[in-house]
Amino acid sequence: MRIAVLGAGGIGGYFGGRLAASGHDVTFLARGAHLEAIREHGLVVTSVAGDFTVRAAQATDDLAAIGVVDAVLLAVKTWQLAPVLEKLPALLALHTAVITVQNGVEAPDRTAATVGRSAVLPGIAKIFAHIEAPGRVAHVGGPASLVFDEWAPAPGAPSERVARLREAVTASGVASPAPDDIWAELWSKMLFVVPFGSLGAALDAAIGQLRSKPSSRTLLQDAMREVEALARARGIRLPARVVEGTMAFVDDQPADSTTSLQRDLLEGRPSELDAWTGAVVRLAGESGVDVPLHRLLLEVLTSRHPVPPPG
Repeated sequence: MRIAVLGAGGIGGYFGGRLAASGHDVTFLARGAHLEAIREHGLVVTSVAGDFTVRAAQATDDLAAIGVVDAVLLAVKTWQLAPVLEKLPALLALHTAVITVQNGVEAPDRTAATVGRSAVLPGIAKIFAHIEAPGRVAHVGGPASLVFDEWAPAPGAPSERVARLREAVTASGVASPAPDDIWAELWSKMLFVVPFGSLGAALDAAIGQLRSKPSSRTLLQDAMREVEALARARGIRLPARVVEGTMAFVDDQPADSTTSLQRDLLEGRPSELDAWTGAVVRLAGESGVDVPLHRLLLEVLTSRHPVPPPG
């Protein structure tokens, strides 16, 4: 398959790297020193599931030069979406699938506004991975799974393109289970990552610290319950004991795990705060749901970390 991976960070670098290593025609959209290192030395991935290097990795900073592809893994951060979405149609034919893997729940709608719902496969990447140096991606934990489906899947077997993509992803060594409800999956991830990311950033704490201290563990669960209440108010069919299940997942993660939101805020980079905590507050206002803990976290983090200009 011809695949464009737009964003060669932790998510795009890992999943795109696996697909390239398994023989697919993958082109990475990257920039700066990361792009140059990939071009000169290949894409190096260190992983708890086994290290590998894509030695002849194709990489560019010109999206339009990639050409029409079978699938797009849209792996840029939410604050990077606008310029990428503007040029995205150049990669699409009638059959092309665009997998959105941004954290939060608004990226599928933003993407569909440009290319139409029929092109979009809402997706969820579950992994702890990051760029550790130019040309090098580190996968340090998490399920390392890539889940996606049609916007409104028909009952029964998956669509032909979804089945083909799942087969390619699975053959590359990545788990890609079929979701019962892709929107419930998206909100379930939001319920995990937004409280973890914003509380971790506010307290400058990794997941091990958050879960082991009784006071912060209670705050983490309370923040999850706010997201649960919001999701249910918006008609999302979350599992009955979603908070308990998510806390069990929290307890199973490497103790030093942090989110990209926390790392970006603490290092003074542009962040996804608006798409994470901001979205919870924004959507709660639309739905008439009170989320006092998220409102407080948004206020604290916004005042402590003024938004730097993208660059």
